[in-house]
Amino acid sequence: MSSLQERIEILEKDLLATPPRINAYHDLPFAIFRYDPASEYEIRKQISLFATRIQNAGRKVHVISLARILWSVIEQTEGIEAIIDEERQLGFMRAQETVSILLSDAAFMPLPEVLEKRLRDLDPDRDVVFLVRVGALGPGIYRSAKLLDEMHGRTMVPIILFYPGSLIGENNLRFMDLPGREQTGAYNYRVRIYLVVFY
Repeated sequence: MSSLQERIEILEKDLLATPPRINAYHDLPFAIFRYDPASEYEIRKQISLFATRIQNAGRKVHVISLARILWSVIEQTEGIEAIIDEERQLGFMRAQETVSILLSDAAFMPLPEVLEKRLRDLDPDRDVVFLVRVGALGPGIYRSAKLLDEMHGRTMVPIILFYPGSLIGENNLRFMDLPGREQTGAYNYRVRIYLVVFY
């Protein structure tokens, strides 16, 4: 396995290839870049440097924080105070379930629709999207594998989802290294995963 910088270099070459080589299937221009959750601040720095290099090579990078989208959806629907009150009165699990509904139910602001609107005017030949701050969707608010599946057919803009988790075995991911979370995170057999192991 490779270091963080080596894996980013591989991803960079794949993104800048013509056509890009990040995807396993032509109609799924998505990939997952897995990193250790403890390296969150280092990966943020590396993503910024990586985005600059991609832009210097002629592509436009859009870094989209799923944490910001999450808080925006809460503010535009129930409101932050309502979620805080719900957690105080009914507990964390109930508040988490409510936020999950806000991001999933068509009556509110489903995450794939919110993201699709953000990507609508982007050019697949020029633009690239980096989805960051995926940890905000945990521990059980919204599965990132579900998001990539639901984006299928909604956009052809290349998307890289930066995934905080650990590798279990050869091809399973555990979201945020949470115990009992094997196969509940981002793994999608049709999406290429760039793995990072720190030495």
